[in-house]
Amino acid sequence: LFALAARRWQARFQAQRQAGDAAAVLARWQPRVEALGLAHGLALTVGVLLTAGRASYEIQLLLHLVLAAVTAANASRQNASLSVFWRFFGAGWLACVALTPWAFPQHWPYLLPLSLLFALSVMRDALDAHRFFVDHLRLEVRSQRLIERLEQAQQQAQWALQEKNRFLSTASHDLRQPLHAMSLLTEALSQRNRDAALQPLIGELKHGMASMSQMFTSLLDLTRMESGALQPQHAWVDLHALVEDVAALFRSQAALRGIALRTHRPPAAAWVRADPVLLRQALNNLVHNAVRYTERGGVLLALRRRQGGWRVLVLDTGAGIAEADAAHVFSPYFRSQHAWRVDNAGHGLGLAVVQRCAALLQAQVGLRSQLGRGSVFWLQLPPSDIAARPALDDRGPALLDATDTQPAMQPLAGRCLVLDDDPQVLFAWRALFAGWGIDGRYASHAAEALALLDAGFVPDAILCDQRLRSGENGVDILKALLERFPAASGAMVSGEFDSPELRQAEEDGLLVLRKPLAPEDLHGLLAAWLPVGGGVGSVGTEG
Repeated sequence: LFALAARRWQARFQAQRQAGDAAAVLARWQPRVEALGLAHGLALTVGVLLTAGRASYEIQLLLHLVLAAVTAANASRQNASLSVFWRFFGAGWLACVALTPWAFPQHWPYLLPLSLLFALSVMRDALDAHRFFVDHLRLEVRSQRLIERLEQAQQQAQWALQEKNRFLSTASHDLRQPLHAMSLLTEALSQRNRDAALQPLIGELKHGMASMSQMFTSLLDLTRMESGALQPQHAWVDLHALVEDVAALFRSQAALRGIALRTHRPPAAAWVRADPVLLRQALNNLVHNAVRYTERGGVLLALRRRQGGWRVLVLDTGAGIAEADAAHVFSPYFRSQHAWRVDNAGHGLGLAVVQRCAALLQAQVGLRSQLGRGSVFWLQLPPSDIAARPALDDRGPALLDATDTQPAMQPLAGRCLVLDDDPQVLFAWRALFAGWGIDGRYASHAAEALALLDAGFVPDAILCDQRLRSGENGVDILKALLERFPAASGAMVSGEFDSPELRQAEEDGLLVLRKPLAPEDLHGLLAAWLPVGGGVGSVGTEG
């Protein structure tokens, strides 16, 4: 009956613990459990009271041995709460010890010390077990709290990453605007230039603008990859062309510092299957760092066959890296003291980006360096099955040699309507279209565009920015204008990549162009939309 009652109490306690407040449940049940421990101990003592002075020595001894075993077994289960244990132990075994002279009138001088030693042993074990239980409970609670804090930190980090990506996605439009305007103005300047001595400089400027645009896009792509929104796009890359293109980007900067930037390429063809954007970003960062921290001597960008694949090396005679700092150079925001002395610009993110690119490319990155004598950084690309490489004509446009000269852009004719709320960008559109011979009209919001159309302007092409400061949605405006002029071609122009509106626009069949636009790509698109012909500068009245 006693065991059945205890089990019913245990079931009620478990139900109340799951349904109610833990502290309130403990306060309610602690006195009950203590009373249960006291009753349990008294129940053991009853047997001694009933047999003392009546049963034989053997029966009494057997009874005490059984009670000792029961006491030891129960003590191991009740030591979690000392208040319960003391009540059980005091009412049980200690009471039996007190009854020893009565139960063993002839042998108690021998049995009483043994019973007391057993009591001390059980008490010591109970206290040790209680301390172990409490320590274990504290560790468990601490571990649970650490797990909860870790989960909270992970959630906060994930939230911060999402907020950063959301901010970059939202701010990318404004960040790309000046770059977009500079790219268009550079092309307009090239169209107007008549000085042969300036043509190489303008060519370098155009090349630098294209590289800047690509680097900016690459950084945003890395952010999207960290969030899992973008995965590496592997394609065949000509390492010879890539190495020369990266070197061309930094030769002017190296010359200004009075150092030489050279390349070394083996005569054999060098092709790898990798993401060209990530690979270019990694090499740009490595060469940029080498040029920054080299004050005399030079930088060498080399290709070598290693481990069945290709290894790209960047060697310099610069400041070098101390052995103690070598393990930290790929960590974000880390810059060694000697690096600050050579160049105090930057935030220590370049090599961290290289490592991230290498991980996404499934490549290995490493370095060898000696302080004051230079460094060697290398990127080991995984082997590629060259036999599977398609012919040159099958390569994507992103894999064409960036150093190839672009064909001359032919004059265009026709009428184009441009909507953009940035005055600097509109100025760049005007200058570019004037050089191409396009009759352009320019508006910063829908009402202004409608006024131009009501005045009789009939566009052959419409280019509309996604975000207008008036709060209007460029997608809706473009759709309305194309409905009004079904014969016209149109495209959205935006600096955003992950906008839901743009994804929906592409699903609806609209063409979406990302800023900054490459002038040659824009010219090719307009050449397909507009009639070709006219002379440079044959421009109608602008709006």
